Amino acid sequence: MKQTFFSTLIFALALLSASNLSAQRYTWRDTTISIEKRIDDIVSNLSLEEKISLLQHRNPAIERLGLKPYSWWNEALHGVARNGKATVYPMPIAMAASWDYVLVEDVFRSIAVEARNKFAHERQLGNYGDYQGLTFFTPNINILRDPRWGRGMETFGEDPWLTARMGLAAVNGLQTRIGRNRILSAACLKHLAVHSGPEASRHCFNSRVSTHDLFTTYLPAFEYIIKNSNVQQVMCAYNRLNGEPCCTNNELLQDILRKQWRYDGIVVTDCWALNDCWERDKKTPRHETHADAKAAAAAAFGGEVDLECGSGLAALKEAVDSGLISRETIDRHLRRVLRTRLTVGVDYPLESVRLPKAAPRPLDMARESIVMLKNNGTLPICLPGIEQRHFKQEVRHDIHKLALVGPNIDDVAMMLGNYNGDPVNPVTPLDAFTRYANTIGKGKIELFTEPLNDLIDEPDYQQEQQLNTCLDHLADYDAIVYIGGLSPKLEGEELEVNREGFMKGDRTSIELPSVQADAIKALKVRTGKPVIAVFCTGGALALSEIEDYADAIMIAWYGGEAMGQALFEAIADAADGALFGRLPVSFYASTLQLPPFDQYSMQGRTYRYFPGRPSYPFGYGLTYNGSHSLRNLKYNPKTRSVTGILRVEGHPHEEVVQVYLKGDHFGDGTIKTLVGFERTEERQSKASDVPFSGLFYRHDIVFTIPVNFDAFRTYDEATGKMRLPAPGTKFTLLVGFSSDDNDLTEVEMSYL
Repeated sequence: MKQTFFSTLIFALALLSASNLSAQRYTWRDTTISIEKRIDDIVSNLSLEEKISLLQHRNPAIERLGLKPYSWWNEALHGVARNGKATVYPMPIAMAASWDYVLVEDVFRSIAVEARNKFAHERQLGNYGDYQGLTFFTPNINILRDPRWGRGMETFGEDPWLTARMGLAAVNGLQTRIGRNRILSAACLKHLAVHSGPEASRHCFNSRVSTHDLFTTYLPAFEYIIKNSNVQQVMCAYNRLNGEPCCTNNELLQDILRKQWRYDGIVVTDCWALNDCWERDKKTPRHETHADAKAAAAAAFGGEVDLECGSGLAALKEAVDSGLISRETIDRHLRRVLRTRLTVGVDYPLESVRLPKAAPRPLDMARESIVMLKNNGTLPICLPGIEQRHFKQEVRHDIHKLALVGPNIDDVAMMLGNYNGDPVNPVTPLDAFTRYANTIGKGKIELFTEPLNDLIDEPDYQQEQQLNTCLDHLADYDAIVYIGGLSPKLEGEELEVNREGFMKGDRTSIELPSVQADAIKALKVRTGKPVIAVFCTGGALALSEIEDYADAIMIAWYGGEAMGQALFEAIADAADGALFGRLPVSFYASTLQLPPFDQYSMQGRTYRYFPGRPSYPFGYGLTYNGSHSLRNLKYNPKTRSVTGILRVEGHPHEEVVQVYLKGDHFGDGTIKTLVGFERTEERQSKASDVPFSGLFYRHDIVFTIPVNFDAFRTYDEATGKMRLPAPGTKFTLLVGFSSDDNDLTEVEMSYL
């Protein structure tokens, strides 16, 4: 695995002089003493009203103590969001497709540094509003149990272990230490728990799940990250869990989060989630589980909620005055809030933070996130003047006339997904191909472009005349690149969309919009030219209708500000770095393979429980290399890891070796579950590098993949706890290149 870029982080800190500190009246301003003593000083000097005011996300100034205003609400899902110009990386679903947790951590560290610098600038201007702080409601580690959920693009996919590793990387990056008691920013795990649609009813929906599914699918990523990091915040979700709203759910927040996992950080509500407990709203159905705002505040803050993203201060004060919440309880919540505030250091902002020149670019992540699903030999296309980096052809057949068509060829908003900033220089596919045609390819390539329907939020658009005109131009073209799919205008958080295939941000079907399927068929049938189909999406698509009409298929997700350049490099094999990812979700053949969307049972869902055959399995993805194989596979009980040799025959490239635990011992319908993975590269632990057959080489890469032993646990109904297997129990590991049985080799092991 490549070494992190950030081992030489350089920090320029704005340090207050010792004389300045000693002149301050209050101990909390002295950063040389412990945080707990500083908290003691603040709490002892606050009135009850002031304490309560600090338990809402918009903290007012308390001038007499030198506390500035501060808003806890900021977003950094894939870049600093909603605060002007910022770097926009691919959406998390695309990051997960990289299977590269080292790069993910580097990306989020870079995001935190950018946020620090923006924060210092805003403070200098006297700005203290939402989206300007250093406490982020990121990452979203909900499981994408169903591809119809519109917010799936915010997640790391359908698997608990992939989600846990990527989520931990995001937390570690955001919370990079910059001193003994200081971190760059504060992360937040959301949404606890069992939250993945429907968007239309999220303020009243009751997620009913078995205890087994709760502990084996919906909670493991939360548990793993909490136990392996110092994550500062956890957000309770809008929905109910088995009848009780998550933000007033003592079983969830007290018994599991605080007692079992020993979490002592902030629990923050989703924004205005407490209102769902008591408001009577004819327009938006809500839980209505509590009599009024005071009762909801008493249930939340009398339990384990520390901070409300909302405006319920008056109700909280009433609950305290009525004796429903003690002053000691308020102090306990406040101490958690202040601990994070001081650890992040929002009252002493850094003037500047610099990264080395090797900081990851959006292009780096976009390249690794593109997944190639099909290639019948059409790719990579040979463009005049472009040297192919991963696949050398002995005889080149250059493309001289290329068509670029489809609704996503020039849509910046699509590339940026949701919860995004405003990039300085976004590059759409049209930008990238046009730049090539006007520079390296000038006089050598003719480029035809046609968006067909540039209003992708109108999937029922009638395009016959426009399509016919387009087809008339393409008779003598060498190849066609079609870029379509979906858009954040169609899927996302609680949207107003209500049309065939889409409802309130969710999808009602996973099929490609018919207008696009018809276009792809016509392009192939009426021209006979190679068709390269690229789809931008926040989750899985059913592509069976067009598979026979596309010579190559790629998934580009919502790939961030550099998506267009990454896609150009992928199609032409022009990337000077790592290229291509693997699916973080299963691509089903049709909507008919899915259980009802509003049912949260895991039976029949995801590769772990789906008994059928998807079009493209979880973990799948092609490269431009020749062949690969695994040798000398062994389980090492001392290191609890799988070792082996990856033999790559062809040109150097990166592979993702995956380790699954065969599910027959669970007895609950589990087919298999991911317990380890590693993205290898050609320079990693080479055992040999042997030339053969002209242009090609054989590369042997030695790998070691740790196995996640938490995945061996089963839920014990008798004790109500997760239980590890008895020593000596035999298990079967499956090692390979996707979750498909045909890609996997069995390795026997004993649990010790």
